[in-house]
Amino acid sequence: MLNFEFKNPTKVIFGQGQMEKIAVEIPSGAKVLMTYGGGSIKKNGIYDAVMTAMKDFEVIEFGGIPANPEYHQLLEALKVIKEENITFMLAVGGGSVIDATKFLSSAALYDGEEPWDILAKKIRTEKGLPFGTVLTIPATGSESNSGAVISNHQTGEKFSMGGPGLFPQFSLLDPTVIRSLPERQLANGIMDAFSHALEQYMTYPVKAGLQDRFAESIMQTLIEVGPQVMKDPTDYDAAGDFMWCCTMALNGLIQKGVPTDWAIHAMGHELTALYGIDHARTLAIVAGSHYRYNLDRKKAKLAQYAERVWRIMDGTVEEKALAAIEKTEIFIQSLGIDTHLSAYVDKYEHTAKEIADRFTERGWTGLGEHKDLSPADVEKIVEMAY
Repeated sequence: MLNFEFKNPTKVIFGQGQMEKIAVEIPSGAKVLMTYGGGSIKKNGIYDAVMTAMKDFEVIEFGGIPANPEYHQLLEALKVIKEENITFMLAVGGGSVIDATKFLSSAALYDGEEPWDILAKKIRTEKGLPFGTVLTIPATGSESNSGAVISNHQTGEKFSMGGPGLFPQFSLLDPTVIRSLPERQLANGIMDAFSHALEQYMTYPVKAGLQDRFAESIMQTLIEVGPQVMKDPTDYDAAGDFMWCCTMALNGLIQKGVPTDWAIHAMGHELTALYGIDHARTLAIVAGSHYRYNLDRKKAKLAQYAERVWRIMDGTVEEKALAAIEKTEIFIQSLGIDTHLSAYVDKYEHTAKEIADRFTERGWTGLGEHKDLSPADVEKIVEMAY
């Protein structure tokens, strides 16, 4: 196992019927900016419950945050924060709303002239404006980590950011919220969490037995309960397992002591920036091609994954590895998610080169756990995903 440090200060409040605890967690006298998305929370009762819990606070709302939160829209919220002297934020939504709130947390205390530099120059946020979350869409794990991803439509870019100042103060996780989610969002959530576990697991063995089994158990649970929640999102037990898997897949725990990859996410972000494809579906597009292209270097871990997660015991190491990739793609497709770019985009022939050129321009010349996947490799992987 590799050396590591681990600290996750986010307080998780898990379970149904606990909305009133928000008032205890927000500092007394705080002036609160509540962020949310397209307004579904006003239809499913979450908005009313949150506002009731915060009846003793001064609350200003900023809604309309879309999937893949957009930088220039968030500048409007940043202006509200500064003009209204906001002292606390509450993100009520899924990963996009929470990521947007993290950007605002960082930008509110940023001294520079151009807040986009936080992302473009990868400026680490040591201290941000405090915030909490009420999770409404399980998927990204953003409710319990310090990372975020923001898009810039003017430049066609999608970058990540992070730092210890961006952990939520608290996150309320109520599994009953998934009852109002459409099937597409449930499928995306399952895929997103599954991919998070894969990217932190599918590298090479470092004799980190417990970490491996943490990741494997998350994937096994998602394989088991994913179809259940899509068939019956009112199944509280399955919903609880699903929601907790999403949080545990990216709260920092399973990446400690092991190498991590994240090349799939890097390529997937570009597909979202170029075409607006759902984040989870970009990961589905790239995953199989990435693992086949890197088969020789990943086959030991792929074979372990085959045995432990898919119970594939027959064949050589390479045969098990290939069978595991196929099983993974079949599982993804069973969620109603296509695994080829051509299913989402009509004119895709130049996509691979465009992404490779972007990586070259940025100096991203070494992706993956070995930091040696070049833009030329990226071009071949994306071409395989057509």
